[in-house]
Amino acid sequence: MDGATVSEDSGKLRAAIHTLTIAEVEAALGTGGDGLGQAEAARRLARFGPNAIRPARGRPLIVRFLANYTHLMAILLWIGGIVGFFARMPQLGVAIWLVNVINGIFSFWQEYRAEKATEALRMLLPSFARVVRDGEELRLPAEELVPGDVLLLAEGDRICADGRLIAEAELRVDQSVLTGESHPVRKTSDPVPGGGMGRVELPNLVFAGTTVTAGTGRAVVFATGMDTAFGAIASLTQGVGEAPSPLQVELGRVTRVVTALAAGMGLLFFTLAVALAGVETAEGFIFAMGMIVAFVPEGLVPTVTLSLAMGVQRMARRNALIKKLSSVETLGCCTVICTDKTGTLTENEMTVRGLWIGGHSLTVTGAGYGPEGTVLDEGHPVDDSLAVPMRRMLLAAGLCNDARLLAPEDAGGRWSILGDPTEAALKVAAAKAGVDLDAEEGRFPRVREIPFESRRKMMSTVHRVTAPRGEGGGPLGLVVFVKGAPREVAARCCRIALDGGESALDDGWREKIAAATDRYARGALRVLAVAARELPPGFSDFTPAGVEADLTFLGLVAMMDPPRPEVAEAVERCRRAGIRIIMVTGDYGLTAESVARRIGCISGAPPRIVTGAELEALSPAALEEILREEVIFARAAPEQKLRVVAALQGLGHVVAVTGDGVNDAPALKKADIGVAMGLSGTDVAREAADMVLADDNFASIVNAVEEGRAVYANIRRFATYVFTSNMAEAVPFVVMLFSRGAIPLPLTVMQVLSIDLGTDMVPAIGLGAELPEEGVMDRPPRPRNDPLLNRGVLARALLWYGVIEAAAAMSAYFFLNWLHGWPRVPLAAEGTQVYRMATTMTLAGVVAAQVGAVFACRSDRVSILTIGFFSNRLVLLGVAVELALLGLLVYVPFLREVFHTAPLGPVEWCYVLAWAPAVLLADEARKAVMRRRGRSTPSTGGSS
Repeated sequence: MDGATVSEDSGKLRAAIHTLTIAEVEAALGTGGDGLGQAEAARRLARFGPNAIRPARGRPLIVRFLANYTHLMAILLWIGGIVGFFARMPQLGVAIWLVNVINGIFSFWQEYRAEKATEALRMLLPSFARVVRDGEELRLPAEELVPGDVLLLAEGDRICADGRLIAEAELRVDQSVLTGESHPVRKTSDPVPGGGMGRVELPNLVFAGTTVTAGTGRAVVFATGMDTAFGAIASLTQGVGEAPSPLQVELGRVTRVVTALAAGMGLLFFTLAVALAGVETAEGFIFAMGMIVAFVPEGLVPTVTLSLAMGVQRMARRNALIKKLSSVETLGCCTVICTDKTGTLTENEMTVRGLWIGGHSLTVTGAGYGPEGTVLDEGHPVDDSLAVPMRRMLLAAGLCNDARLLAPEDAGGRWSILGDPTEAALKVAAAKAGVDLDAEEGRFPRVREIPFESRRKMMSTVHRVTAPRGEGGGPLGLVVFVKGAPREVAARCCRIALDGGESALDDGWREKIAAATDRYARGALRVLAVAARELPPGFSDFTPAGVEADLTFLGLVAMMDPPRPEVAEAVERCRRAGIRIIMVTGDYGLTAESVARRIGCISGAPPRIVTGAELEALSPAALEEILREEVIFARAAPEQKLRVVAALQGLGHVVAVTGDGVNDAPALKKADIGVAMGLSGTDVAREAADMVLADDNFASIVNAVEEGRAVYANIRRFATYVFTSNMAEAVPFVVMLFSRGAIPLPLTVMQVLSIDLGTDMVPAIGLGAELPEEGVMDRPPRPRNDPLLNRGVLARALLWYGVIEAAAAMSAYFFLNWLHGWPRVPLAAEGTQVYRMATTMTLAGVVAAQVGAVFACRSDRVSILTIGFFSNRLVLLGVAVELALLGLLVYVPFLREVFHTAPLGPVEWCYVLAWAPAVLLADEARKAVMRRRGRSTPSTGGSS
């Protein structure tokens, strides 16, 4: 059968291949036990293409690079540079353009580093595979696999194509990269009807990107490259577009508002200057450009960028690593967190929590794979009579076991395991009970094993009992240890171990075992039963039926993947902050619900549990209705998780998504903020995410949300501060215009730009370093439709601080002229030394008033004495730099020529600098009035 035949109706074949017998699979794929011939494999490779993940077609690098220089704020900065050249100030024009160039390069580099999800997907596939061709075993590059190849699997292999098993021996596969659940999955080669199971759950299929943890097998490849389940996730990830963050949307809106305002003011005053003041057209154009420069906050974009960068640094100190600057603020308005369970809310480490022995329920303390912990009976140490059957049971569970515990390599490290996490948890429990399994393995060497089988639901090991060396060290007989599903194990038992010996396992005891099993199961604990049997001398029937009979029931072991200890508090903080948590997991619904209740996600009536299959059948309207309720999504596939995120966004939510596996990558990329695990996460998840948790701790997400809210509040603080000087910069132009030139221009265009791009910027950056205000996590998220520059912010910036600063600037201008004889003599004419001193006074008046304003903007209502005058050292540094820059502009000859300034005397400086405390005192009076009224003006994001 050739490749053309195989490719016919391949979609239907992939959909139904798990239902076929081995012979039907081989016939459908045109292969057999000897595999494909090399010639046929070459033909199929040419037809189906290489077994590789195709890269997404993205925009060319040059287009993405230039996009950072063509958005509206960048265009405004280009125009600002042009204005500098028109005003015969080329130095300032070049400076503005350099700010734009540096900002664009930085933004492009951040974007470029974030676009690597597909590369990580390709790198995750192995380089080679073992196949059978022409009856011989070959080692081939993974890219050369084709449908019909017979793939050989062994422990430790990473599977590199989707295949249908045709033979297996105790094969277990770790599918966590696709499902998010870390426990190995038992595989079979038998046909499976598949009703009610997701595709990844089908036990006779293996998938690209997964890993063989135990056993061996053979599989016929039926899908390669982009046709695999792995490739489908890559397609989903590539198909998710980048949506702008809320801050990017808001800055775009602010830019449009500012552009319209500045252009409108420029056009208005150009018309008034030419029509009413009789100004020449060329001079009127320069005047209009000055008005535009006065109203455009040239330093806003770089200041926002630097504030976000400082937020990134603070988050990094709290174990949240941000890849995109805009993501910092997005966290602040997050309304929903869609979180995985395993490894995010839980430890991703199976831990024994309870033991049931002869009617006694014991508690096991400690979490994870470390041996720290103990066994307690109602809070007290287990007494000697019960300790004997307890240790006997844990000895049996620890020896009927193939896992290994690995001690940490250095102090403070974590214990790790090799093998099944469930078996490892049993060994940890034995160590906590004082059972030395290493020594016991010498006393009970294993001679046979009957592996776990899904039909029997149990595993058995046969051991030779050896006397201690001091007692001769000879063999004393054989014993069998059994562990498995409680019902199946109990059915093969005739006796039960008690604290005083053994008793017949009658119906009463069987009911007690069933009741204990149900009680543990209702708590979402996984329950295993343990049994043992001493084999009679000369025993030779080492079949499952022969060994697993006439057993003594030793007890039950209940285990779970425990929630992280700090998660409950983090969930409570989310509740107070108005952030909803929705669990989207690959685990079973009852287990997910139990974990949700333990950590406080759910406290009332049972939530609605929607499985992946049920979600698939829901209409968009029905899904939106369900999302308004308490809901848990269980057994969810990647495309279904993606659908939940999209539906929440359609309801107006700002969605954060956590994940660690390849299966999470599409949803991580679709989310407003994707959060990947740094320790346990795959490269794919980390590359697709916007934020990586260095400690895999859900509580770090909540800390990052707090920082995100603080960042937005700080952006609003310095936006208020930056726009404050606009009024003071514009009023001198208005005064000159309406005096019809009788009052020479009190502030030059170059001096305006020196404020916007010089003295204002460092104090504004200091405002960006304000710590999260008290109670920031006790308020609901900021509405997406609440603009950065709302009416309250603009009123406070322009009509309160702006008016005070304009009064400071103009009074300083007239004060200098008064010192030189005004009004007895005319105001100083342009070009004279007195005129340059007067404009310098205006400039110094604005800067001094801004010094007072920067301290005032640190809070909305709270006094500066309460928050601490010296608590923000960066603001103090900014003020020092601001005053130093002013001194340089006034006293350095070269800069005096560029900015048309002149030296000032002590009297002038005393008058100007007095405005700094005056502004602060005026605002302290306003805050005192607001506190007495018991209400706040529209918030600027300061402390309250």
